[in-house]
Amino acid sequence: MSTNKFNILKSKYHKNRNISLILGILFFSVGIIDFYLNNYFNTNITSFFPRIINFFTPLIFGVIGLHLIRIEFSGIKILDDINKNINTSNFNAVLSVSIILLIIFGLPPLLNWLILDANFAGDSKEACTGGGACWVYIKVWFNRFMYGMYPNAEQWRVNVTFIAVLFFMAAGFFVPTKLKNYLSLYYTLILPIISFILIYYIISGGSFGLVWVETGAWGGLSLTFMVSFFSLIFCFPLGMMLALGRRSNLPIVKYSSLSFIEFWRGVPLITVLFMSAVMFPMFLPDGTYVDKLIRVVVAITLFEAAYTAEVIRGGLQALPRGQYDAAKSLGMGYWRMHVFVILPQALKLVIPGIANTFLALIKDTPLIFVVGLLELVGMLNLAKTNPKWLGFSMEGYVFAGIIFWIICYSMSKYSQNLELKYKTDR
Repeated sequence: MSTNKFNILKSKYHKNRNISLILGILFFSVGIIDFYLNNYFNTNITSFFPRIINFFTPLIFGVIGLHLIRIEFSGIKILDDINKNINTSNFNAVLSVSIILLIIFGLPPLLNWLILDANFAGDSKEACTGGGACWVYIKVWFNRFMYGMYPNAEQWRVNVTFIAVLFFMAAGFFVPTKLKNYLSLYYTLILPIISFILIYYIISGGSFGLVWVETGAWGGLSLTFMVSFFSLIFCFPLGMMLALGRRSNLPIVKYSSLSFIEFWRGVPLITVLFMSAVMFPMFLPDGTYVDKLIRVVVAITLFEAAYTAEVIRGGLQALPRGQYDAAKSLGMGYWRMHVFVILPQALKLVIPGIANTFLALIKDTPLIFVVGLLELVGMLNLAKTNPKWLGFSMEGYVFAGIIFWIICYSMSKYSQNLELKYKTDR
C-alpha cells in the first residue's frame, strides 16, 4: 500500500488549493505570533497544551503551515518563490522556521543595542548614558582607527597615496585591447613598484619637503590595506611558480617546491611573524637593517604563497591530459603551453579557492599586532586600555567586524562575478 495514503497533510496538486493556503498561512501565523508574544509579552496563547509540547508549538505550527502551502506550480509567484527557496521539503521547512524564530528572538534586542538605545552625539564617555552602544567612542577614536598614530597634520598624505594607487589599479580597465595581454605583467610587476614608490616617498616622507614618519607610527585600517595589498600581489605569482614547480619533472625543482610548501603550511602564522620580527634580525650582518613592516609583508607573503600554490595545483591537476597534448602538438614549449593554454583554464577552475585564500589573508592581518604594528584591531586593543574609555571594547570590535565584513563580502562578490564571467561549459 502506498505510504501517501497515510499522509493526510500532503499538499501537492491540492483540489482545494485555497483552503490549503488559508490553513497553511493560519498555522504559520499562529506559530510566529505565539513565539513573539511568549518572548516579549510573557503571554502564552497555547498554554492549554502539555508543557513538553507547548515549548515546541511555534516550531510545530510553523512547519505544518509551510507544509500546507507547499503546492507545486501554484501560479502565485511569491508562493512559488517561497516553496522553491525555503520550503522544498519538511526538513527545509524545519530549518526555515527555526531561522525565522531565531531572528525574531535576537533581532529586536540587537537593533535596540545598535541603534535605538545607542548614543551617537558627544565627545566624551559621559555622553553615553543609554543602555545601548556608545558610538561616541568610535567617533572620538575614528582617526586613530583609520591612520593609527600617524600625525594628524600629515594624514592627507595617506589619502593622496591611496587615491593614486586606486587610480593606477583602475587604469588597467581602460587600456587598449592590443595591450590587454600585458595586464598580468602590469599588475604583478609594474603596479607594485609604483605603489611602493608612492608609499616610500609620500607616506614615509623625508623627501620633497615632507616630514619623515617612521613605520612604527603607521597603523589603523590604512596599514591593514597596505599589508593586505602587497601580500596579495606578491603571494599569487609566487604561489603559481611553486605550483608549477611541484609538478615539474626536474627532481631538484619539484622537491624544493614541495619542501617550501610543506614547511610554510606546517607552522602557524603567528610563529612566522615572531620569527620575522625577533629572530630574523639576529641573522643579519652588523649595520644591516630591514624595516619591520617589510619583514612582516614578506613573512605573510611566503606563508600565504604556500596555500595559494596548493589551490592552483588543484586546478592544474583538474585539467585533462588532452589539453597538454594538444598544446604540444602545436609546437608550444613549456612556458608558452602553460601561459597561453594551461594556466588560463586552471585559474578559472580555482577562482573560489583563490578568493578563499585571499579572504583568509585579509582576516589574518590583525595578527601583526603581536609584533608591534597597530593595524585596525591593534588600534582597538590600544584604545580599549585608555582609562577614559574603559568598558567600550564591544563597540570597537563590532565596528572592526563590520569593516572586515564589508571588505570580505566585496571581494567575495567580485570573485563570483569573475567566476560567472569566465565560466565555460565543459
